[in-house]
Amino acid sequence: MAEPEIDYAAVFQALPGAAALLTPELIYADVNEQFLRTLGRTREQVIGSYLPDDFRDDPDDPAAAVVLNIQASLLRVAETGELDIMEVRRADLETADRPGVRVERYWSWINTPVLGPDGRVALLLHRVEEVTELIRAREVALSLQEAMLPASRPVGRHPAAVRYRPAVDTLNVCGDWYDLVDLPGDRVAVSVGDVVGHGLSAAKVMGQLRSALSAASRAVDGPDKALEVLELYARSIAGAESTTVATAFIDWATRTVTYSSAGHPPPALLQRDGTVEFLDRATDPPIGARPEGAPRPQATAPFTEGAVLALYTDGLIERRWEDIDTGLARLADSLARHQEVDSETLADAVLADLLLPGGVTDDTALVIERL
Repeated sequence: MAEPEIDYAAVFQALPGAAALLTPELIYADVNEQFLRTLGRTREQVIGSYLPDDFRDDPDDPAAAVVLNIQASLLRVAETGELDIMEVRRADLETADRPGVRVERYWSWINTPVLGPDGRVALLLHRVEEVTELIRAREVALSLQEAMLPASRPVGRHPAAVRYRPAVDTLNVCGDWYDLVDLPGDRVAVSVGDVVGHGLSAAKVMGQLRSALSAASRAVDGPDKALEVLELYARSIAGAESTTVATAFIDWATRTVTYSSAGHPPPALLQRDGTVEFLDRATDPPIGARPEGAPRPQATAPFTEGAVLALYTDGLIERRWEDIDTGLARLADSLARHQEVDSETLADAVLADLLLPGGVTDDTALVIERL
């Protein structure tokens, strides 16, 4: 059977997104219709023109600097014969219905060499994709996340540091949360939680559960009762099942931490002598995994002045290829080595020691409370 004849010109025109072919000297050789629509120009205006002249009528426009970066990228491809992916940048363009008015827009560019029969670069394939909506979605999502999580602040008279790191593919939002609540007397409630899943759906559930636990902590006598109230509330929230939570009530008058955990990694208590105790004597199944009405456990641990309490989510310690005890040991070592620094510096040091350099693959929340 004969192979079908391929119309490569038609393929080029059908490429998704805006695409152009340039010579190694940066002269436009061909463009698809989407590229013309993006620039708002005709084929006659583009073919045969020199790419850096695109902004010759307005050299002071900020977008002109973007063209210089595109030019540099294309020249690298022409010289090396290797693909070059540019970072996302802003380049405002006029809209057809508002001549002379430029609208904020963001773009991604990929430049690819097209080799001739002699193996040399004959053409440069320049692909452009508008990512304005993605950037705006990230901004909205981040604002939503920031609105649902409390800002880093002293609780009462005691310094605390909080950190939040979303997984790299989650639009900057996630189902992890932290909370710090002032209680009567010289007491504070500290909580962290982890909703199953990522993204906006998990963040929506997270916001409801965080608010419910914050209110319950103010109304009941201890962390066990707070988690019991949270469980009752969570049964009416779709997506709240299997949520894990750890909450601790810190009392500076008695120098004790009273805690309870619903399937969550244990809080770490760093004493002044450098020893680290993982508070795991009051651990129960996650939210929604127990019979309705069953009481939650709680336990109490003493602390000395200057100790540190760390609550965190599993993204800080878990690695798919190793036992969780390895991650806990890594956390204990980091806390002990950086014991003498302030809360903010300690939080940064722990993240630097435990998170992978390429970005987190699971959401991570961390609270450092100096006792």
